[in-house]
Amino acid sequence: MSAEPPSSGRPTGPPSGPLSGPSQPPSGPPSQPPGTGGGGVPPEPGPQRPWWRSVPRIVVLATVVVAAVVLAFVFSRGDGGGSGSGGEVFLQAAGKSGPDPFTASTATDSSAPPVTPAPTGATESANAVRGVDGAAPGLYGGTRNVASCDVEKQIKFLQADQAKNKAFASVADVDPSGVPAYLRDLTPVQLRMDTRVTNHGYRDGGATSYQAVLQTGTAVLVDDRGVPRVRCACGNPLTPPVAQQSAPKATGDSWPSYKSSNVVVVAPATVVINVFVVYDPENDDWFNRHPGDTGGKDQKTDPPARQPSPSTTVPPTTSPSPGTTTPCPATPTGSETPCPPTSTTPSGQIPPPASEPPTSQPTAEPESPGTTTS
Repeated sequence: MSAEPPSSGRPTGPPSGPLSGPSQPPSGPPSQPPGTGGGGVPPEPGPQRPWWRSVPRIVVLATVVVAAVVLAFVFSRGDGGGSGSGGEVFLQAAGKSGPDPFTASTATDSSAPPVTPAPTGATESANAVRGVDGAAPGLYGGTRNVASCDVEKQIKFLQADQAKNKAFASVADVDPSGVPAYLRDLTPVQLRMDTRVTNHGYRDGGATSYQAVLQTGTAVLVDDRGVPRVRCACGNPLTPPVAQQSAPKATGDSWPSYKSSNVVVVAPATVVINVFVVYDPENDDWFNRHPGDTGGKDQKTDPPARQPSPSTTVPPTTSPSPGTTTPCPATPTGSETPCPPTSTTPSGQIPPPASEPPTSQPTAEPESPGTTTS
């Protein structure tokens, strides 16, 4: 048997490099390792690691990269994603601050008007949205000559923390320097119906957002169209709710009178409100309060002839529009489009609700009260 090695044309194993490539040697000598002199003979190159032995490392590395990409997608997508197909709504009791408060509570009037809308008797979708006109008489309650919120205290809290003031201003769509004037233009009242809103908390230097239902009796500041803009128990700015294409899961607090079909969305009044007609549950009385007034100029008035009965609407079926608020991922989320009230109303608008004249004194099944203009 010959001891001669096989001819160069017959390799004995897998090649020591890629299966394809140039057949000629490299154009220049290999670079010298650091620290060697330029005149010496370059050392013999060590044996190269066969390429197929690197496959396990390549597979492991690729697996890690793919896993990281998948996790990044899952966490960035959030619970509700961008489809608006479900989500949660956070129930907030009137006296609790809730998650991520902007400030300490500035609520002052703790009287809670014991009024909940009576069932309509009709079968409604679990995701129906009920609109009520922000200018309806008796939509809001309170105590005559007593403000439900301390506006100046709210201003003081925000001015003491410029990061919070800036975040608040970004939600309210005003300049940070204009926050005090913005707050003084709002009117302190109390909700008389469980009300759906987008609540904006404060976390990690910025504003968050989540869908919420505020309990009857919650102290709020409303604008001159009757829309809630600040929740006084936490100092959080509020904006109109966003639509969810299926019935949201209720989380958070609970109260005996809560019923999803009784929750309302306040539609902005079509005109600027000159005076709010407010129900005083402690005295079973009515009074007028002017926008921006904190109770010092309240005047007793007659009960309104008509009060609102929320209109029943169908759940939204359109996809969320881009560029709207992204809910906070650590709190209940919803989709990202303005809450449309009916299938026949243009997106982002709420139709004027029908009005029925309930009695001013709540009964076992009272009809829905509201707010008004003069």
